[in-house]
Amino acid sequence: MTLTRMKIGLFLSMFICLTSSMSFSQTEKYEANWESLDSRPVPGWFQDAKFGIFIHWGPYSVPAWSPKGTYSEWYQYWLQNKTLFGNGKFSGTEVYDYHTRTYGPHFSYYNFGEMFQAELFDANAWARLFEKSGAKYIAITSKHHDGFCLWPSQEASTNWGFPWNSMETGANRDLLGELKEAMDKTSVKFGLYYSLYEWFHPWYQKDFDRFVNEHFHPQFKDVVNRYQPHLIFADGEWEKTAEEWKSAELLAWLYNDSKAPKDVVINDRWGKGDRHKHGGYYTTEYESGLEGGHPWEECRGIGFSFGFNRNEDLEDYNSAQTLVLMLVDVVSRGGNLLLDIGPDGHGKIPVIMQERLLQIGEWLKVNGEAIYGTRTWDKPYQWSAGKKDYKPEGQHYLGGDFILKQTIDPEPGYAVKEMFFTQNEEAVFAILPRWPEKQLIIKDLKVKKDAKIQVLGTEMQLNWRQEKGNLLVEIPELSVLALPSEYAQALKITGVK
Repeated sequence: MTLTRMKIGLFLSMFICLTSSMSFSQTEKYEANWESLDSRPVPGWFQDAKFGIFIHWGPYSVPAWSPKGTYSEWYQYWLQNKTLFGNGKFSGTEVYDYHTRTYGPHFSYYNFGEMFQAELFDANAWARLFEKSGAKYIAITSKHHDGFCLWPSQEASTNWGFPWNSMETGANRDLLGELKEAMDKTSVKFGLYYSLYEWFHPWYQKDFDRFVNEHFHPQFKDVVNRYQPHLIFADGEWEKTAEEWKSAELLAWLYNDSKAPKDVVINDRWGKGDRHKHGGYYTTEYESGLEGGHPWEECRGIGFSFGFNRNEDLEDYNSAQTLVLMLVDVVSRGGNLLLDIGPDGHGKIPVIMQERLLQIGEWLKVNGEAIYGTRTWDKPYQWSAGKKDYKPEGQHYLGGDFILKQTIDPEPGYAVKEMFFTQNEEAVFAILPRWPEKQLIIKDLKVKKDAKIQVLGTEMQLNWRQEKGNLLVEIPELSVLALPSEYAQALKITGVK
């Protein structure tokens, strides 16, 4: 990559971010159609953030159970439909059998609303943890597919025929409002997850137009105007088209007339078949992610389930090394990682999830310069010899172990990603899953005579030489304890041609 090409690429990125910021400060009106709505650029803060925290929390956090390889937040759906889907082979009645054995055959899912007490919930403690994790934004389930709201939603109070929100049952608190207030004391942006549909709402099942006009739209407008989120993660769109949801009309309101910040970010889940086509940033879920210029985000849990699942064991949780390498892999391809935690029904974040977030935060303290605010380089990573892109077979949802197989623990005959690349205005960064023994070869990288290579987190400058278009870096012998961080080391390379 020539210096000119690098400067042009960075200049264009800066220009896009600048013009995006300018457009948000203007009074431009967006029309209720995709051509107009899609012309709105994804705000630059999202592309700079790189790391966010997803939070699935609601009545399903009380039973907090489903078979391994499935989503526990779908407890009501599994229970009432006697079906199951995920990684593994299931009879379909596992949740129903567990429920009747544990709570009895006549115990309704709606009873979990009263049991969802959240008596140990400390919004300020959550906010401090999220800030220490290095995350730049969060997205909490204001309402999942069961329809239960974490705020005093009038629609969730009257349209169901019984109170179905946290202010009128269970906790008797505005849980969303408490977290919003706590997050506003930090540098972490507050965002919402919101489900368009509700599995068993009577209007959704029998009078869809009424559901949209009298429930979905007014409820969405209420939660946005109350809490003014910087990010909205829509979901549950897949049974109806965007035209049926009247999504374009709602998003035009969001951009033009709502109280949301002018730099509010949305995702792409606003109608059947519209993912990766319309909306804001593109989303993937338990996949390896995307490549390309459009902003995107991969979401997945620290464990497998998004909601807390008491049935999961230690081996079902991703290690800190796995999560850090996953973050680096995603960022090298221009994406963000939205990493999920599942608090329990009492309002406590499981200790192992707290530990993982703090471990990621410690790594980012040292290596954040190679992550935050960066953009893709000429190539996202450098492969060794062998077959590329190992993926396990027979998994609908891709587990986190794939990144270990692609970096430090390859299957026989498969290549590994020897290093990942990012760049900013000042430097190119090479992030190494393994510390080389004597020499590091960075292929197809030319630098100027005064180039410098620094190990982030240290004052250490590495010697180098150019050979046949490759950069050969001398690696000093260091003990594991002498390395500045665990899991991966980042090199800052200035003076790239």
